Amino acid sequence: MSLGAHLKEFRRRLLISLVAIVLAAVLGWLASDYVFVRLQDPILAVAEATGRDAALNFDTVVGAFDLRLQIALTIAVVLAAPIWLYQLWAFITPGLHRKERRYAIGFLVTAVPLFLAGCTAGWFSFPHVIELLVSFAPADSMSALSARYYYDLILKLLIAIGISFVLPVVLVFLNLARVLSGRSIIRAWRWAIIGTITFTAIVSPSVDILSMFLLAGPMLVLYFAAAGIALLVDHRRAKHPDADPEAEPEPIDVLHPDPQAETP
Repeated sequence: MSLGAHLKEFRRRLLISLVAIVLAAVLGWLASDYVFVRLQDPILAVAEATGRDAALNFDTVVGAFDLRLQIALTIAVVLAAPIWLYQLWAFITPGLHRKERRYAIGFLVTAVPLFLAGCTAGWFSFPHVIELLVSFAPADSMSALSARYYYDLILKLLIAIGISFVLPVVLVFLNLARVLSGRSIIRAWRWAIIGTITFTAIVSPSVDILSMFLLAGPMLVLYFAAAGIALLVDHRRAKHPDADPEAEPEPIDVLHPDPQAETP
């Protein structure tokens, strides 16, 4: 395809993705009230437990509308993910080799569910974070939290936990790309445990230590599963050293042979 044809193809697939997101935003707008109520639950729980005022504050006239629109767009991106991910895949896949295409499919099939699982785990852990942070305010004070800042904080928390669940998949693909060996991944198990415990202690700093380990457990299982897969790949490579998994057979053009090739 020429550059102009590529640009037209990109424009067409971008338009399909945007239409899907806009249609999903309608459903997101309808669900934004429910999401907003769920976001307020930790603040109301703190107000009830401590006996002081705690509420979200909208410091501009259009603040409530902007927040509902942001929630609707976030929901729309998640709901329309199958469509815009497919459009992205359909655009880049003609330029990939067969092995690269298999790697990309494997990454998408494993990374997307793990990212959503991480976001789900973050959704159940964020109330503990909010309750702990708000509880540091003096007993006779009022917690008037900026609604926009509050939502951005929760969104970043969910994305951070979602990405942490995808990191083991990244380790496996670095091993497939011969950047990391399985032994180097398994040797770092102590640092992995310390880093995981520290991360979960930060994102779920509740008095209940059980919630921290419930979040750290799946992350450690995924890490050691990635190390095991990398060791199996390294063992297969050592068993077949002559096989080059990166080699891609060159296609033979029967209709237009190479004019410089020697004729037997």
